[in-house]
Amino acid sequence: MPNSFYGRLVVMKRLTLPDNFTPDKLYDLYLVENRSVAYIADLFDCSQNKINYWIEKFEIPKRTISEAIYVLKNPLGDPFIIKNPQNLEEGILFGLGLGFYWGEGTKRGKGGMRITNSDPKLLRKFIEFLEKFFSIDRNKLKFSIQIFSDISPNKSLKYWSSELGIDKKQFYKPMVIKVRGRGTYKYKSEYGSVIVYFNNTKLKKSICDMIENIR
Repeated sequence: MPNSFYGRLVVMKRLTLPDNFTPDKLYDLYLVENRSVAYIADLFDCSQNKINYWIEKFEIPKRTISEAIYVLKNPLGDPFIIKNPQNLEEGILFGLGLGFYWGEGTKRGKGGMRITNSDPKLLRKFIEFLEKFFSIDRNKLKFSIQIFSDISPNKSLKYWSSELGIDKKQFYKPMVIKVRGRGTYKYKSEYGSVIVYFNNTKLKKSICDMIENIR
């Protein structure tokens, strides 16, 4: 009897909607604004279990685990805004950026976006592409230098930091590739190559979709 009574209390508590709480409000918060269950629970001063109950009750599509993790990592929403080119000059830069990523960027896997090159001018243009059309803050980018063991890490870091206009603190520890023998390459970059990282899977998918839609 006590257990049955307790069970009815739990059900009644779940059936009681928080103040100013409606199916449309929950739908907008959860799917349109991409708010987390924890955020919504705090907003209405109730438990996360209660919010999950009403999500299921209102038949609101539940996020996948990967989508939930993305929202958790980006509680304020996407860290980028997609903008279209407005003139010929911007159109050229936009095309260059997509072309660079098409040829040099990572397109598969679950990680964020990554592009590698040894040409500082190309990388500067790609960073400009991210800033111009996706409002990416260059201070949020991360970098990694790949060098052969006969190249000075400090000299390489100083060069790339200066060429790209990036604070040295944004660079990971250089990845050093051991030189075996005299090598068979005809040309070698004096300062190695650089990987540009932006850890956002959604932006990578957006750029890859743009590339896929090229006719």
